[in-house]
Amino acid sequence: MKRFVQFGSLVFIVFWIPISSLHAATVSSPDARIVVTAEIKANPEPYPVGEHLYYSIQKDEHTILLDSPFRIDFKGMPAIATGLSIVDVKHHAAYETWQPVCGTHAQITTSYNELTLILKESNLPNRALTFSIRAFNDGIAFQYGLEEQEGFTNFIITKELSEFHFPNDPTCWIGHYPSHATHQETEYNKMKLSESEPGHIIACPLLVQLPNAWVALTEANLVDWAGLYYTRHERFPNAVVSLLSPRIDQPDVAVISKAPRISPWRVVMIGERPGDLIESNIIVNLADPLALEDTDWIEPGISAWDRWWCGSYAPDFAGKLGVDNASMKYFIDLAADMGWEYQLVDWEWYGPPFDPDKPFGSAGNPAADLTKSIDAIDIPELVKYAADKGVKILVWLDWENADRQMARAFPLYEQWGVAGVKVDFMARDDQEMVNFYHRLVKMAARHHLTVDFHGAYKPTGLRRAYPNLLTREGVLGNEYSKWSDRITPTHDCVLPFTRMLCGPMDYTPGGFRNKTPETFRIVGGDAPGPFVMNTRAHQLAQFVVYESPLQVACDSPYNYRAAPAGTDFLKVVPTTWDESRVIDGFPGEFIVMVRLHGETWYLGGLANEAGKTMDISLDFLGDGAYTATIYADPDEAADYPDRLNIYEKKVTAKDKLTLVMAGSGGVAIQFVPVE
Repeated sequence: MKRFVQFGSLVFIVFWIPISSLHAATVSSPDARIVVTAEIKANPEPYPVGEHLYYSIQKDEHTILLDSPFRIDFKGMPAIATGLSIVDVKHHAAYETWQPVCGTHAQITTSYNELTLILKESNLPNRALTFSIRAFNDGIAFQYGLEEQEGFTNFIITKELSEFHFPNDPTCWIGHYPSHATHQETEYNKMKLSESEPGHIIACPLLVQLPNAWVALTEANLVDWAGLYYTRHERFPNAVVSLLSPRIDQPDVAVISKAPRISPWRVVMIGERPGDLIESNIIVNLADPLALEDTDWIEPGISAWDRWWCGSYAPDFAGKLGVDNASMKYFIDLAADMGWEYQLVDWEWYGPPFDPDKPFGSAGNPAADLTKSIDAIDIPELVKYAADKGVKILVWLDWENADRQMARAFPLYEQWGVAGVKVDFMARDDQEMVNFYHRLVKMAARHHLTVDFHGAYKPTGLRRAYPNLLTREGVLGNEYSKWSDRITPTHDCVLPFTRMLCGPMDYTPGGFRNKTPETFRIVGGDAPGPFVMNTRAHQLAQFVVYESPLQVACDSPYNYRAAPAGTDFLKVVPTTWDESRVIDGFPGEFIVMVRLHGETWYLGGLANEAGKTMDISLDFLGDGAYTATIYADPDEAADYPDRLNIYEKKVTAKDKLTLVMAGSGGVAIQFVPVE
């Protein structure tokens, strides 16, 4: 039986297939290249005796995932694992186009085929569940639904054991966390999957290189659930199994809920080259649709950032930079001079944010009041001063204080004219924390506040429903250059293929005190602000390569003015795009991307310590001629990484361009149509 169902621009072709005895079913992507098989069959060792649900994936007849089993463990009742049978199957196909408020594309197409299995246990307690698989051209995703039935309403999940069995022992880029209580700020190291020890926590996304495909594992549409991780399988060195973040109040519990409930999507991104994964929109295509009626007030842009990162060194400032109005106006003036949209007033504007009797950052100060500034700060006065210069104010908040006080504070911020909040130090993604994110973003939207989460977990698509969530951290970014040597050019070239696959990341680019890896050193205190371990062109290119509708430029007004090479690019580069393409790249080695804003194209290229020279076609350009303004590494970049070779060149779509990126270097280009 077939039926067409339409909701707005979304069209479903729904099939119902009555089942008498079916052990397997398949679903293919719209282009028929990806095939997913779900099958009930007897378990091989070491799994428990009995029939089990398996899923497997092929692309172009090459194996992506071998038979991979699925299981849910509960508290106080048996696991859902064996003894399952398929009692019904449903298929549908969907096609939709939608327009995000901001992001990497002006219009996004959703096209998939879906298979839903209705499963039931053959033995007591005879529970029913659904297992849905969506096959896109750029990957697959699955979720399970727990049906309400007699004897099964409230439930407690202790573990979800979704397994992912790869052919052979693939090369991976793996981020490890010491625990689930983490800011999710780590390197992604290249290794064989078998080199990750069972029990070690693996970050989302997990990037995997197969002989005929590139794969990334992560999740989408995380709502009222525990965040997802992986660990290497104890028995199979070629497999990982899912982990859920434990609750704080009950460490042996992950999810407390009641039926009917569906899980978040478990996502397998698939591409022929690593850049295909960056171009994918599968995460937002699996997320809930726009929940706001009015989005005109949401404005992407670049923000200046007070002295938190750059320090107090400012010879062109009368006095010492601190937490006071005069210092904030110094940064507001920078934002105005650069044409940037925002100035971020960071921590301590309302006093000490953390409990002095507990470890730093572990708990909010119970005496803090988010509705009152310290004597040296006057937020309404700063809002007025900034508005007169075309700049908006963002303010920093500790999450625990925000959780307690946002119902009072957010209406006041709207009254003051504050444009958004940066919320920090969550360092968790258990079910209660996930619910806090949703609660805060919704409250912020009601009061026309944008949101930037720091100390945050990776994105899972919430920005589609609530585009006032402009960006989040959850990335080992430029701030670490302030106290460590971990932000290497190799790391910068890994991030687009790992953390950025999940969505926007507030890396805070724009360091203008450039050093090579050999000359880099850590500085602090009242000395001139931190160094960065790459060239000026490398830092400029990050504004194009790294996705973030809110880019927070890290350096000081003095450093931008004292060595201004490249500031012209920072005055024009946008933060939201109509189209995004990866020209070429390889994790940890290099990446070259182009992004379109209006009629102007921007190119960003990053190279690791070895550098990269390559010829690229300009066939992405439209008709006619363009003026290419090129910000490139000079020949002397190894000795003077803060220098730039800036020049113009007339080009067309028929031309090729040679990009020469020095060791630890990069390139940034603006292509403007010639009238």
